[in-house]
Amino acid sequence: MAYPRQPLFAPRGAVATSHPLAAAAGLAVLRRGGNAVDAALATAITLTVVQPPSNDIGGDLFAIVWDGERLHGLNASGRSPAALTREAVLAATGGGGAEPVDALGGAQARGPAMPARGWLPVTVPGAPAGWRDLHDRFGSLPFAELFTDAVGYAEHGHPVSTGVAAAWARAVAAAGPGGVEFAEFARVFTAGGRAPRPGERWRNPDAARTLRRIADTGAEDFYRGGIAEALDAHAARTGGLLSGDDLARHTSTWVAPVRARYRGHEVWELPPNGQGLAALLALHILDGTEVAGLPLAERLHRQIEAVKLGFADAHAHVADPDRVPVPTEALLSPGYAAARRALITDRAGEPTAGDPERGGTVYLCTADSGGMMVSLIQSTYLAFGSRVVLPGYGFALQNRGLGFRLDPTHPNVVAPDKRPFHTIIPGFLTRDGAPVGPFGVMGGHMQPQGHVQLVSATLDAGLDPQAALGAPRWYWHAGRSLLVEPELVATAEGRVAVTELRARGHEIAVAPEPAVFGYGQAIWRWADGGYVAGSEPRVDGGMGAF
Repeated sequence: MAYPRQPLFAPRGAVATSHPLAAAAGLAVLRRGGNAVDAALATAITLTVVQPPSNDIGGDLFAIVWDGERLHGLNASGRSPAALTREAVLAATGGGGAEPVDALGGAQARGPAMPARGWLPVTVPGAPAGWRDLHDRFGSLPFAELFTDAVGYAEHGHPVSTGVAAAWARAVAAAGPGGVEFAEFARVFTAGGRAPRPGERWRNPDAARTLRRIADTGAEDFYRGGIAEALDAHAARTGGLLSGDDLARHTSTWVAPVRARYRGHEVWELPPNGQGLAALLALHILDGTEVAGLPLAERLHRQIEAVKLGFADAHAHVADPDRVPVPTEALLSPGYAAARRALITDRAGEPTAGDPERGGTVYLCTADSGGMMVSLIQSTYLAFGSRVVLPGYGFALQNRGLGFRLDPTHPNVVAPDKRPFHTIIPGFLTRDGAPVGPFGVMGGHMQPQGHVQLVSATLDAGLDPQAALGAPRWYWHAGRSLLVEPELVATAEGRVAVTELRARGHEIAVAPEPAVFGYGQAIWRWADGGYVAGSEPRVDGGMGAF
């Protein structure tokens, strides 16, 4: 499969995301005089309507903002209900937890796990508050104006894009649970029990009304008003633990992004509870090795092994830092990176976590003529999240509680009022403190791997953002198993590399399904002024420039 899309050069501003209609919504805001945050919010809000299998009003959000002088991070992920305890989960699942869903990768999925669907994995949705908080701090246009396109598409309908229709069909075809809490899902998100087809017009008037209430009240109605009351009542009727008090207590958190050096640049991620540390740990390990002139197999082997080590540490140590100390500084220290680097041999390994010294998602990026840039990601997790849909309001609730552990000794063990391990991570690249631009690759366990591959393609291979996004990808799952795209074995060099990797112990399969390898976007500031943008060629990616 070829990915021939060309990069987009923008003289003043740009938007890149996973759906053309959402990109157009953000671009329209830029043209009306809005800034990059306004454009990002219009894009994100529209994505909840045009790409509902991947994100919705009931999801979470993380963002990194370059305000023209420095970076700001927003963690708009929600916490668990006050009534969600390990004991409650075990009682509801017969004492042994649920069968593991391998959405976080093999290292995260061993042993009894949180249920994937229904009320138990539901955490407080953080996206509506995240929209408001980003706007309160950085927005320039009226908040309600940013909802115009999303409300219009929800109320009057829009033709479903090809990639979204495929994801929707896979989600609907998957065997679903049958409790009373799932009854509304089929009414809202299927057409007579099936997913909408490509080009078929789909409407969600209930979501339009919900979005208007969020817009008109600055999200207050979602957390302390009528929507909160409806959520509280629906949970009480159908066995949910989420309450109005849980919603009322919710707050976003402004955080300082953390970084790793790579090839003379700084790669920035948000600190835990997200898995951005996995990408930084891998890049920190790789920065100590010279790859210029090495055969492709050697370059890939080192990347794969560094990613494994990064994931091992992230899965062992990442948790809610408000509840459990996370050794972020120690994990990112040069000495620790050197010690982990020394573990890489010429053979495929099965890494374990180190012991440092203690001290279905959508992605978008925007940039404006004033130099502000935004990296933003939001999700309900898996496909349609928990599949619990609030009757009359047209949105699904996330199942981020699936990221908790049931091991009582683990820092990420399920507990009340706690943020779970989170997969969605926005990225940002700078050089000597000056912005290069925002980037991200969505896709659960693929995200840190995608960040590493995108950054390497940019800084090691010198590719523009579109070419870097189109480069063949690999995906590490667990143990020594590795999936590669068909494009990797379409060249003689790639076939030689795969043969060599197999000889080193990597268990490689070619996977034709592009969704396995994630979907990404990037916008780089151009040296001569303006920007160059790239959007995912494996799906209905959209870009806009002015």
